[in-house]
Amino acid sequence: MRVIGGEFGSRRLKTLPGMATRPTPDRLREALFDVLAPRIAGKVFLDAYAGSGAVGIEALSRGAARVIFIEKSRAALRVLHENLAALGIEPRVTVIAGNAVTLLARHLPDMVFLDPPYQQEGEYGAALKVLGDVAPGLVLVQHSARMPLPETAGQLRRTRVLKQGDNCVTFFEVSLL
Repeated sequence: MRVIGGEFGSRRLKTLPGMATRPTPDRLREALFDVLAPRIAGKVFLDAYAGSGAVGIEALSRGAARVIFIEKSRAALRVLHENLAALGIEPRVTVIAGNAVTLLARHLPDMVFLDPPYQQEGEYGAALKVLGDVAPGLVLVQHSARMPLPETAGQLRRTRVLKQGDNCVTFFEVSLL
């Protein structure tokens, strides 16, 4: 796995061996950050269920001011810290060990990226419920194309869906209605 573009473009990242985590594919990350390009500069980005940190690191590489990573797996946290150290970006990030759903409401970033394990479908609804109540500017949810997400979640309304193979990223923004 590598950083796609920006400050750290082409730098390699470590990942966890096995199937316990599912990294966001390079092509999907590239498409996502092409869409986010005009909006990400200077923003605070939260990468929940961070795994190796590839999405949050891509956000920093593309101009985010800070990134908050939330991850509960000790093995994933170890790889995440190794990736941050290799890039020398520890001062620009906050890493929080714990359950994403219980920690999301404690942080008010400009953008949130959620990528719970696909087999934990309940995490999607629980995380969207929390975020629908606190309503950050933009919520991005990676999920299987076979698992539809709701049109709305609290104050959030679905505004776009990016699809790459079996992976989707659904965009939710605060509804002005």
